[in-house]
Amino acid sequence: MSRVVVKVGSAVLTENGTIALERMQALVDFLAELKEMNEVILVSSGAVAAGYTQLQLDRTVLENKQALASIGQPVLMDKYAKKFAKHTILTAQVLVTAANFSKKDDIQRIKNTVDTLLKNCVIPIVNENDATATEELVLGDNDQLSAYITNHMNADILVILSDIDAYYESDPRVNPHAKILKVVETIPESELEKIATPNNFFATGGIVTKLKAASYLLACGKSMFLSSGFNLKDVKSFMIEQKHLGGTLFTKESI
Repeated sequence: MSRVVVKVGSAVLTENGTIALERMQALVDFLAELKEMNEVILVSSGAVAAGYTQLQLDRTVLENKQALASIGQPVLMDKYAKKFAKHTILTAQVLVTAANFSKKDDIQRIKNTVDTLLKNCVIPIVNENDATATEELVLGDNDQLSAYITNHMNADILVILSDIDAYYESDPRVNPHAKILKVVETIPESELEKIATPNNFFATGGIVTKLKAASYLLACGKSMFLSSGFNLKDVKSFMIEQKHLGGTLFTKESI
């Protein structure tokens, strides 16, 4: 049995300023199927967006964003809990900060909690503690958080579900003929130094943050798979049917 971390971004979970419930249900259905043969950890964005559905504050102000995250966390968790309950799956919230991953004792405590949850067939839903973690809201992203979780929780692979369906040889928004790179073993430093360009107002990342997460995991001897969170056919094929039809696998393992 493998341990899998799945990260879903705000661009997938939100639409027109509210939670995209149909996409969330599709995600939950996929995770329930994935859980039949794997241990599953979910890293979920969307707290700020969920908070905005309850109180429309100016999201460009840091304090407002933190307040929206505080409002949105229980809203988001409630929606997840109800959807997973249809599969008789229990969920748990695990809030962390970037500072936790610089302390061995904190890492071990988080791992002990996650291990216990997984041992009891509970899906941990991990998120940065946005209400206090200004680093995440200003500079960071859940792509990097999910990479840390993958490494420190001894997971085998990170799956990122995004509005970006793969890693291309060039920007597909500029070059409509750009080809998907299906397997990537190394990432040029020049790609990691580019400026992140998220497509969604609530998002904090973009392809650059995903490449940084992949680069970190490659250095740790781990793998990452990037595919669409809008249409889950590629991730289902790869993770459940073991067929690599679409999306990008970042790995140094023999294929």
